[in-house]
Amino acid sequence: MENLQYENLAWAVLYGHIAIIAVGGFITVLSQSLVRALVGLIMTLFGVAGLFFLMAAPFIALMQLLIYVGAVSVLIFFAIMLTNAWPGGDESVARTGKKTVYALLAAMLPAIFLGSAAIKTAPPSDLVSKEIEVSVLGQFFMADFILPFELISLLLTVAMAGAVVLALERRRQK
Repeated sequence: MENLQYENLAWAVLYGHIAIIAVGGFITVLSQSLVRALVGLIMTLFGVAGLFFLMAAPFIALMQLLIYVGAVSVLIFFAIMLTNAWPGGDESVARTGKKTVYALLAAMLPAIFLGSAAIKTAPPSDLVSKEIEVSVLGQFFMADFILPFELISLLLTVAMAGAVVLALERRRQK
């Protein structure tokens, strides 16, 4: 009886995270404000991190929080603040009902086809992957992949500096 309660709780937590992801996705897509869309994206990323925690992958979940929720969201926020998006921009035009239906169909059809294919053809999960310690993973990345790791950080730094320069040039022109 006790296992059934834990199983029901696990299902409730799973569906709660799925709901957080879905609501955040809808906020991101349907919001007319870029800042509100960013808040929806952050909500979705938190839900995905929660799913990683549920799959017993705390390292990936914490990296999701640090990299995407922390760094990338802040970078997107700076990009929104540095560019002057006017309220009457292209995204503020009202959508017709026909376009909304097409967008929903375009989103749902691949999910339905891929979900049904995964359910029908999924192999049994007899094999359990080997667990790797975080220190071994860190040595792997810092030894073999140090150059791509540093190039990505350099690219993000140059992109941020470029955004600041463009914003300053636009302010000088006004």
